[in-house]
Amino acid sequence: MVQKYQSPVRVYKHPFELVMAAYERRFPTCHLIPMFVASDVKVEETSEDGSSHRIERRCALDVDAPRLLKRIAGVDYVYFIQKNTLNRKERTLHIESHNETFSNRVMIHETCCYSVHPENEDWTCFEQSASLDIKSFFGFESTVEKIAMKQYASSIKKGKEIIEFYLKELEDEGITHCLVFNYIFLITGVLFCVSDKLDADYIKRYLGDLTPLQESCLIRLRMWLQETHKGKIPKDEHILRFLRARDFNMDKAREILCQSLTWRKQHQVDYLLETWSSPQVLQDYYTGGWHHHDRDGRPLYILRLGQMDTKGLVRALGEESLLRHVLSINEEGLRRCEENTKVFGRPISCWTCLVDLEGLNMRHLWRPGVKALLRIIEVVEANYPETLGRLLILRAPRVFPVLWTLVSPFIDENTRKKFLIYAGNDYQGPGGLVDYIDKEIIPDFLGGECMCEVPEGGLVPKSMYRTAEEVENEDVRLWTETIYQSASVFKGAPHEVLIEIIDASSVITWDFDMCKGDVVFNIYHSKRAPQLPRKDPLGAHGITSPGGNNVQLIDKSWTLGQDYSMVESPLTCREGESVQGSHITRWPGFYILQWKFHNMPACSTTNLPRVDDVLATLQVSSHKCKVMYYTEVLGSEDFRGSMTSLESSHSGFSQLSAATTSSSHSQSSSMISR
Repeated sequence: MVQKYQSPVRVYKHPFELVMAAYERRFPTCHLIPMFVASDVKVEETSEDGSSHRIERRCALDVDAPRLLKRIAGVDYVYFIQKNTLNRKERTLHIESHNETFSNRVMIHETCCYSVHPENEDWTCFEQSASLDIKSFFGFESTVEKIAMKQYASSIKKGKEIIEFYLKELEDEGITHCLVFNYIFLITGVLFCVSDKLDADYIKRYLGDLTPLQESCLIRLRMWLQETHKGKIPKDEHILRFLRARDFNMDKAREILCQSLTWRKQHQVDYLLETWSSPQVLQDYYTGGWHHHDRDGRPLYILRLGQMDTKGLVRALGEESLLRHVLSINEEGLRRCEENTKVFGRPISCWTCLVDLEGLNMRHLWRPGVKALLRIIEVVEANYPETLGRLLILRAPRVFPVLWTLVSPFIDENTRKKFLIYAGNDYQGPGGLVDYIDKEIIPDFLGGECMCEVPEGGLVPKSMYRTAEEVENEDVRLWTETIYQSASVFKGAPHEVLIEIIDASSVITWDFDMCKGDVVFNIYHSKRAPQLPRKDPLGAHGITSPGGNNVQLIDKSWTLGQDYSMVESPLTCREGESVQGSHITRWPGFYILQWKFHNMPACSTTNLPRVDDVLATLQVSSHKCKVMYYTEVLGSEDFRGSMTSLESSHSGFSQLSAATTSSSHSQSSSMISR
């Protein structure tokens, strides 16, 4: 398996030519890098005008590896080939290096680039990436990988220190400026845009101290999202939370992040703070609210759970309203973290929650209330990882262990480590509340002097209770309150959507996510109106999808090419992908959007199935797929803009996604890019 690493952009606040003078002082050996024992020049070339200089070196490294491993390998030093290309006109230095020793067993490839800062020509940017491919190494593959990772992390950290050391050495010698290459030229572009890549100073200021390998994971996941997700990508702080939640395992973090992005998209969570208005009963009886910040600058949320009538709130509002309210609290928490990062001048990515349990008793263990609490915990854990910095539980009564036993299995282990529990008045002594919250902002109900605006709660009047049917209807309304629809696709039973077009040159647009399984997406046109939608007969046997449906419109007696025609080439969509696109209609009539179960093609050269086909088949259990979609029609008289503004995109949202390719459909003027 190939391991890849990517460093952030590091900035030297010195001109490019001065940085190059410092860089050359590293050779032939460097006392600051003890493992770099020698280097020999093999090839050196300079262009006629002197603008380009190419040099190839063979470098010897004394790798910090166990003596036993060196004896087994039969080497004392590891040799690398380094190729440097300096372009004085464009003011860039490209460095490529690979290992010569054990190249048939291990392949290490590293690329580096020095270039002029795109916004300040007197600064220099440095970027570094590497890949490691271990084929075999005498049974020590895991050890070699750890050694390589250690050396790479060390070189990243040491690299900038070395350049700055030689820059200081040049300054001490009175060299503070080097002439730019004596050639008149026009810089027509830059290698990269700082807004598209992460600067090391930005990471330290807004994201915190990360190890080189953690920086690499963040940058690579961010780049993957930029390449595959054509729409809005999450903020860097949000991506980092998912990486931390999975201990920087990029594949696992990417999977849960993509699932969360689909969930946010389906339920319009990005707009929750603007669209959600808390019912009056929540404003009066929900005993929680924001209250200043803790000693670390984290936003502080106070929840007086012991004073909350959970049964009354569930009976008056229903589970979905409570969930929506908690989600709005989490969204507000993210906003406050960004605000406090600016205010305090340091990264703040999570908040502190103070839970007062005075008054907690057996009525809080009402079964529907506990069920609602567990569902809320489940949703928050899945979509807001690493947002809780600390949880202070105060005045825990004897009944608390019962509640803890019920909810703790649903809480992530890393989150549980952030819990601090105080019984009785223990929070008032040393090691208590004052260690985490300034004395001046301790709420009055906890013995402090600060007035707290969190509602005191009380029993919700029974006159505000709703019937079970009313609560269920409200829950259904909130759960389905989205522009997206869900549908199930079965083998032999596609899902189809009918769109009637009156005026030619209208534009049909679509946006769908493959939540489960692989499908083939088709668009058909017919002058005949299909019969009324009929439910898939499989539903009669209980094979249905919660919240989804299956509708078939094309009659089995219809003949392709006579009764209806295909207007777009079929598009195969893999599990986890997000697809957006459009089609400009050429004729009025009836257009049918179809999602059809994707059957694996049979291998033509052998009767044995391919491994990829077998794995893909296993990923689609019970021959069932699920799609979440939205369609819209733009009338020809309303559409203003070019065809390029309707360019479709095909985004990979999962490690199961296929490689990125591109194609076009000329007949329909609709483009599909993958």
